[in-house]
Amino acid sequence: MTLVGTEPQTAGRVAQRLIDLGCRLPAPPASAGLYVPAVRSGTLVYTSGQLPLAAHGLLAIGRVGAEVSAEQAAQLAKACAVNALSAIGTVADLDAITRILKMTVFVASAPGFNAQAQVANGASELLLELFGQMGKHTRSAVGVAELPLGAPVEVELTVELATS
Repeated sequence: MTLVGTEPQTAGRVAQRLIDLGCRLPAPPASAGLYVPAVRSGTLVYTSGQLPLAAHGLLAIGRVGAEVSAEQAAQLAKACAVNALSAIGTVADLDAITRILKMTVFVASAPGFNAQAQVANGASELLLELFGQMGKHTRSAVGVAELPLGAPVEVELTVELATS
């Protein structure tokens, strides 16, 4: 999956690995409100929720299980994870990530849709491919009625950085 965006923010190991996996690290998405994309506290970085945005806007709109299939939503979750890494890049060097600690995935779910974990696997698989053992993380996959802008999926990450 190739995401439309700028060239990688850094020529580091993580950015190169993303390219090898067929992804590009886009420019960090602009905040749509009174918040920042990521906050660093000591060796931890917390991201705001990241939508499946590309340069032209949302990659899809709708609820999973109705307008968007679970398979499409898993790819969208992957795009959200890439955007979360871009957000982390605003406050830290991606190559300093020593562990993906927690991922929360919100899935705009049609009535009766209950495969949120399958959707979240799209992002989890990318993090495992990208970071190996240090990409193993805790996770919540939550079904919700609506997400901002009509997005099907939103992802938040918490990562640990190497001490400097």
